[in-house]
Amino acid sequence: MDRREPDKECMRRSAGTGGVVWVLAAATALAVLTAIGMPRTARAQSRPIVVLHLDDTVQPISADYLKRGIERASDMHAEAVLVVMDTPGGLLDSMRQMVADILASPAPVIVYVAPSGARAGSAGFFIMESADLAAMSPGTEAGAAHPVIEVGSVSNTMKEKILNDALAFLRSYVSVRGRGVDAAQEAVTHSKSYTADESLQLHLIDLVAPNIPTLLSDIDGRTVKRFNGSTVVLHTKGAQLVTVDPDLRESIMGALMNPNVAVLILLAGALLIYLEFHNPGTIVPGAVGTLLVLLALFSLNMLPVRYTALALIVAALILMVLEAKFPSHGILALTGTAALILGTLTLVAGPIPEMRVQMATAISTGLAFGLITTLLVRLAWRAQRNKQLLGPEALVGAEAVAQQPIAPRGQVLVHGELWIAESSTPVAAGDHVRVRAVQGLTLLVEPVHESVSQR
Repeated sequence: MDRREPDKECMRRSAGTGGVVWVLAAATALAVLTAIGMPRTARAQSRPIVVLHLDDTVQPISADYLKRGIERASDMHAEAVLVVMDTPGGLLDSMRQMVADILASPAPVIVYVAPSGARAGSAGFFIMESADLAAMSPGTEAGAAHPVIEVGSVSNTMKEKILNDALAFLRSYVSVRGRGVDAAQEAVTHSKSYTADESLQLHLIDLVAPNIPTLLSDIDGRTVKRFNGSTVVLHTKGAQLVTVDPDLRESIMGALMNPNVAVLILLAGALLIYLEFHNPGTIVPGAVGTLLVLLALFSLNMLPVRYTALALIVAALILMVLEAKFPSHGILALTGTAALILGTLTLVAGPIPEMRVQMATAISTGLAFGLITTLLVRLAWRAQRNKQLLGPEALVGAEAVAQQPIAPRGQVLVHGELWIAESSTPVAAGDHVRVRAVQGLTLLVEPVHESVSQR
């Protein structure tokens, strides 16, 4: 008995030691598997990439959209923000705001010019260069970033100041990003544009990728230096993509930022308001017209507008009203239409053609609005004058037919009604007479020289 008890005790100790060994082996295996492949998969699932699409002009609404996307990525603790861009450029102030938001973004920002045929022109070039990581798809271009004076004409000194300011702004972050400062400045000073391969050779971008999956695979594990000096290792391969679409406000206002749409809405609203004044009490045209005018003015307020063009539009409306009141054989109407076309064509002084009113829009809306307004004003003016010709006074000057001999009194038929008439000259039955005055319920008439029988 005494011998067996020590043996049992040894067996218990051996079993306890074996359990510890198995636990340690399992923990070691788990650590090895985690070190080999699990961190990136876990991170990819828990830290998605927020995707934004900038495929319009650079203006206040697109700047708001970018800022909202960056804030969304910050709230989600996203791995990065991927901005898929295709823009011809836009407003300088909006571009500066977007660059500032990218530089201050808590998550790394990747700007990807895509798909093939896309471009990062003008202001878009500044935005691309501000990204933590810039990429382009084959068949894309970037550059042509010379600043354009939006409103009015300025002296050469002021143009030089604006150019130097844009260059200093570009250098302030391109040099920190470690990209080609000289090539970037050439895009501004000489409006040079670069293909994707040229941009890569000149160190304006970090890589060329044909699509988003390839891009995310190529940059996986890459160390990115942030603008504040910190470094971040990207884990993007297989990451979940969360697309942030424009909300309802951004969609509506983005459409209104198109100068052609804004002009159409402005003129349509003005026409509806005029119809309300023409037919008071209808309410609907006035309410809808006021809403359209306010929407147009709100969008135009965010665009560079020439006030001389607004003066031309107001002058055009005045000329069209004067044409209806003082007929000039169409001279005032034509002058007003020409002023309206010129005013709408030069209303928005956008830095790029996409932010200006197109010739076809100006001509079509000018001609249509001029014709409709002139016609309505003339009809309204004639209706106002015809109000004075109601009642017996409207019979003065009208022709009547004697229903019986008038010597000096008898009946005549005028405008389908029988009236008692008097004439100082005898009139035979069936002769035509003309009403020269009305006395109470009696018409004073005179014979028409050619009667029906004589004809």
